[in-house]
Amino acid sequence: MRTFLICILSSLFLASAAFADETERLKSQLEAAGENRRELLTALEKIPEDEREGLVFLIENMPERDLRSLTADYLLENCSLAYRAWREAPWKEKAPKEIFLNEILPYACVNEKRDNWRKDFYERFSPLVKDAKSASEAATILNQKVFAIVNVKYSTARPKADQSPIESIEAGIASCSGLSILLIDACRAVGVPARFVGTPRWSDNSGNHSWVEIWDNGWHFTGACEPTDNRLNDAWFVGRAAGAKRDDRMYAIYASSFRRTPLSFPLVWDRRNQDVAAVNVTDRYTNLGKPIPEGHKQIYFRVTSGQRERIRADLKLFDASGAEIWTGVSNDERFDANDHAGTPLKIGEKFKVEARHGDQTATAEFEVAAEGKNVVDLTLPPNAK
Repeated sequence: MRTFLICILSSLFLASAAFADETERLKSQLEAAGENRRELLTALEKIPEDEREGLVFLIENMPERDLRSLTADYLLENCSLAYRAWREAPWKEKAPKEIFLNEILPYACVNEKRDNWRKDFYERFSPLVKDAKSASEAATILNQKVFAIVNVKYSTARPKADQSPIESIEAGIASCSGLSILLIDACRAVGVPARFVGTPRWSDNSGNHSWVEIWDNGWHFTGACEPTDNRLNDAWFVGRAAGAKRDDRMYAIYASSFRRTPLSFPLVWDRRNQDVAAVNVTDRYTNLGKPIPEGHKQIYFRVTSGQRERIRADLKLFDASGAEIWTGVSNDERFDANDHAGTPLKIGEKFKVEARHGDQTATAEFEVAAEGKNVVDLTLPPNAK
């Protein structure tokens, strides 16, 4: 086995200027694989020469749980289909090799169960984007169509946060994390570079969120199962993301990376897990949202029934004189749990908000404080639907 390993490593890196360093990384990973090393060596032996770099990238960067469990067949199929999708994509020349390796080739986004999703997703979703001319166009098409095809919708009642694609499809529901994983894998299956993005907590302490970034001559974002027609870089959370804090691990925004980095992705559902690498992308988001006027604070409105389910209701906002100053519509359970209608209001002033659903109404009076709560709750009777 030692002779076989040396031969494999020599053939992999003989022409590489970084031969010694890369060989040591790969050797270290193979040793960490334990008894599963045979599977990895089999994959290295059988991989086509023009896909070898990709397999080596995966082995060098995968977490120990994968080193000890993934089979040769799984890795070989993943590489074959990833390279096929990349080569077929009209936007291939705009997706550098480094982007392919880190955002198309990987078989997982974060710490989800390792499903064999790529073949099924390629067969089901590549016809949807056969006429797409860009990765951006393909991504918006997938976001509009994939979730209806697999019959998965948003719900916080999902079995767990970090669902794999198959787990979400079997459950029929997923939260923002599971939806993001599903859309990312759909994108990767057809050659669209995509990655998992999120924040452990919004800077106003209103919750956390996960979403998707895709590469098309730069990174662009979209909410999974939250399409905004054919547009990217437009989502309900833009204003909140603009308040992120780049140097605070709790309030920064991160993108996952399969390639090892000095940072780990803060998995809010598994805080001890340090296996998922990350990059801090906060700066791009803090420059996006519309600035809140000086002396104002963003206030959100949540309308629920007696069962505490959010419902859709017409909103009217009045100032202290009784003048109507804003109207909107509250979000129901089809929307992310932290996605509420809202508007900037002047700190220190008093307001009244009215929610109307059919012939039922609820009102609340409040004063905007510089610190503390920024969500105003209104409760309609239990029979409001």
